[in-house]
Amino acid sequence: MIRWLVGLIGVSLVGAGLAATQALAAEPTEIGIGYLGVAGTRSTLSLVEQPAENDGVAGARLAVEDNNTTGKFLNQRFKLEEHRLKEGEDPVQAATALAEHNGFIIADLPADGLLKVADGLRDHGTLLFNAGAIDERLRETDCRANVIHVAPTRAMLADALGQYLVWKRWSRWLLVVGSHDEDKLYADALRRAATRFGAKIVQERTFEDTGGARRTDSGVTLIQRQMPVFTQQAPAYDVLVAADESEVFGAYLPYRTWDPRPVAGSAGLVPRSWDAAQDQWGAIQMQNRFMKLNSRRMTALDMQAWTAARMIGEATSRTNSGDVKKVTDFIKGPDFSVAAFKGTRLTLRDWNLQLRQPILLVDGRMVVSVSPQEGFLHQVSELDTLGYDRPESKCKLK
Repeated sequence: MIRWLVGLIGVSLVGAGLAATQALAAEPTEIGIGYLGVAGTRSTLSLVEQPAENDGVAGARLAVEDNNTTGKFLNQRFKLEEHRLKEGEDPVQAATALAEHNGFIIADLPADGLLKVADGLRDHGTLLFNAGAIDERLRETDCRANVIHVAPTRAMLADALGQYLVWKRWSRWLLVVGSHDEDKLYADALRRAATRFGAKIVQERTFEDTGGARRTDSGVTLIQRQMPVFTQQAPAYDVLVAADESEVFGAYLPYRTWDPRPVAGSAGLVPRSWDAAQDQWGAIQMQNRFMKLNSRRMTALDMQAWTAARMIGEATSRTNSGDVKKVTDFIKGPDFSVAAFKGTRLTLRDWNLQLRQPILLVDGRMVVSVSPQEGFLHQVSELDTLGYDRPESKCKLK
């Protein structure tokens, strides 16, 4: 009898072991993430700030590694498929090809390209994550229901800067605006921030881009003479605020103005979603891992792509599903949040699908402050003091 029982128990244990082995051997749920960007890099005035070829996508790669660390316990496996658009290549065609094997696509595209892709994939059920475009219209009149915005908007960046300048009681601004369209859009956001938080723009000046090879045609001597003359005879002001997204003149302003005044905006004190100097809230561990993998520091675009991929990983683990619709519904729902080394969990604005997030104010070497600033209150979330709030929104998701 005892032998029979021992034999029965042995058979049962073997059966249980086989079942466990079969369960472990089951194919993991594969979750495909596409990355769609533009080939090449954009030149900057500063040689030390030239973007790397893998700017952005390097952050997505790191996040996929992070997702797979958690995913192995849930029998989930994440993969990243990358595509860089060459000049003249159709972004919709490239995105459609990515969507064949990937239910989620992280996009680093200009606003017009992103809209074309969003409309082209409307019937595919693919969820797009905007990691690069900061244009306000993508969250307002041109908002789309299949696009999650991880990159902050110009208004969020300008409001973050405006709050700090007002907190410092630097309320008189000399606004210098570049001559390109993106410069004018940033200037609009800065004007809105000034009005919103009680600052005064004492004067506006336009810096015309006359072309030419900036490094070879305009040496240090010429710049040293030009900038003081350009900024002289201004009304009394506390801070010069530059709107120079086109990278023409902003970096030449600090220490060269006629009056001894700080510079902010596109140079000097700059608002960013992330910076290589960020070391609070456990960020140093993230920075070190990124450096080890890429032999360079993590940029704002890297972090925005990392956050997008982590949002996917967080939602798939919370739902224990790789189904795109189920994951999408959860990300858009009230229970979703994601940690991103910014001191608070980030959530989604349900009226325009913009990710709420603190904004760092940096000087090129250190994080000077983090907005929202103390004292700027909101009935729902202090993060909603940055950018367009629900009552101001013109977005009708479609």
